[in-house]
Amino acid sequence: MPAHDLAPLALSQGDPAGIGPDIALAAWIDRDRHALPPFVFIGDLANLAVRARLLELDVPLREVTADEAVTCFPQALPVISISTGVDVIAGEPHVSTARGTIAAIETAVSLCMSGKVRGIVTNPIAKSVLYEAGFGFPGHTEFLADLAGKATGVPVRPVMMLVGPKLRAVPVTIHIPLKDVPSTLTEDLIVETCRITAHDLKSRFGIAAPRLAVAGLNPHAGEGGALGHEDEDIIHEAIMRLRDEGIDAFGPLPADTMFHEDARRRYDVAICMYHDQALIPVKALDFDESVNVTLGLPFVRTSPDHGTAFGIAGKGIARENSLVAAIKLADKISRDAGR
Repeated sequence: MPAHDLAPLALSQGDPAGIGPDIALAAWIDRDRHALPPFVFIGDLANLAVRARLLELDVPLREVTADEAVTCFPQALPVISISTGVDVIAGEPHVSTARGTIAAIETAVSLCMSGKVRGIVTNPIAKSVLYEAGFGFPGHTEFLADLAGKATGVPVRPVMMLVGPKLRAVPVTIHIPLKDVPSTLTEDLIVETCRITAHDLKSRFGIAAPRLAVAGLNPHAGEGGALGHEDEDIIHEAIMRLRDEGIDAFGPLPADTMFHEDARRRYDVAICMYHDQALIPVKALDFDESVNVTLGLPFVRTSPDHGTAFGIAGKGIARENSLVAAIKLADKISRDAGR
């Protein structure tokens, strides 16, 4: 289906002092080379204009409604403007911008739930800045799930999946201290995470029979209980339940041997027990092209798999590769879901 026959994607600003504005501008400039679908930037128009001047980028900006974004996109970067209320300095985060950052995400979700946009791409936020302003969620993923649950009236269980050209990986536990992982892991948590992952790999990624490689928690997947009981008592039991349900899950596998090239050919996604167990191999293999995808939501959401990078914001050296990959993946998933 031609891009002009579809609703645009929404691109939230992220932290306005970070590289979100930089890479949004760069992506629009190279929209034809990257074959990008129309997207509308949701954030502070004035700040975006200041950043364009700082970077010496000749990018026409136009304030629009969501309905006007697609026709505007070839000539100007369409913006749904949400004021931060303060002047933003590149590389200098400030708590006073938090409300605008949150409002941009809320607006994107509202537009997606109403059908005005067909997916959301979120630029990176600085959680520490939001926490200082009273933000009550561990991160983007949990906040999006709360917004979706309020919109639908049905509790939403989000699953984070990192997607790169060489690896897909899902962390079962996400933004919690490492010391809390063993007590947080349960059979039910692993089973529910894998169910959602398998469902969305089928429905959104077109994988008819997803293969889930499940990592162990402890070194050598517990070494038969010598290095920890969680692998046999919790992870193995969860895998048996999944297999009884017809889900092709196998493991627990020693995490130190499941990410090399030959091993990756045997599965479609790696199910990992904690944040860094999933993110380190994805970023090591595909740092510039990996994408964060939230499964389990009633809408499509992707994000570049990097942070705000305050140290390089406004300096003209931020690379837009991961954002471009996130936009393209959101486009593909939303198209496939609409078939």
